[in-house]
Amino acid sequence: MDYGKFKFEQEKKAREARKKQHTADVKEVKMRYKIGEHDYNVRVKQAARFLKDGDKVKATVMFRGREIHHSNLAYKLLKRMEEHLQEVGELQQSPKREGRNMMMLISPKK
Repeated sequence: MDYGKFKFEQEKKAREARKKQHTADVKEVKMRYKIGEHDYNVRVKQAARFLKDGDKVKATVMFRGREIHHSNLAYKLLKRMEEHLQEVGELQQSPKREGRNMMMLISPKK
């Protein structure tokens, strides 16, 4: 067998394998802790769609000015979101504050 032909076939198989593989990106869903019910449901549906596609979801609650004192409300909001997304995802990083944001990371279920 010709070595050049063998090498070409190996590269062709590697290209096909790369085509079919999916890299898990991190998609972000941003909101404020005073979010309305309908807007919250839209964010949950977005996050569920991202998780079903195999991507990780970073849920972020942003604070402005003195809102930072209400971090307990943002924590409750993120925990509520975690409960709604239990069927499609699992908590990878629990809610924590980073500067003026509070975030958590959810990865898709295997």
